Amino acid sequence: MARRSVELLDLLTRAERLAARRVQSVLAEYDCTVEAWRVLDLLADGDGHHMTALAEHAFLPAPTLTKLVDQLVDQNLVFRRIDPADRRRVLAHLTPRGSDRHRLLADAVRADRGAWEPLLDPEDGRRLALLLDRLTSALHRGDGVSAARAERSAGRAR
Repeated sequence: MARRSVELLDLLTRAERLAARRVQSVLAEYDCTVEAWRVLDLLADGDGHHMTALAEHAFLPAPTLTKLVDQLVDQNLVFRRIDPADRRRVLAHLTPRGSDRHRLLADAVRADRGAWEPLLDPEDGRRLALLLDRLTSALHRGDGVSAARAERSAGRAR
């Protein structure tokens, strides 16, 4: 059973890295990184998001995310405002230029995805998305992780 888990981890890692590499090659034509794309894509909903949400969405540590958002602000793609609901927090939003940039990038990413997505039949694609979502939710909740193991991990991280 342990070997199956390792194989699953290897398959997930390989698929994620190949997909990210492919998206990065599309984004590179626009001088954009996958992490910047993730930030722009989340902000495209128009709601404004705090830095913690952006860091989680872009899979970046907070200091790295702050540096990235600073760059996006410098490029006039993103602006920051104090959160009216909690004045201690800052919300990031897309500028009009950022919205235009997001649309351009989204079209390019969508076109590339259209080239490889048909390799999975629609039912397999839906099933894969459902299974990955279920796995992600379970891992996020910590299902199957003992309290003692989680505590040891947290202690090592300090």
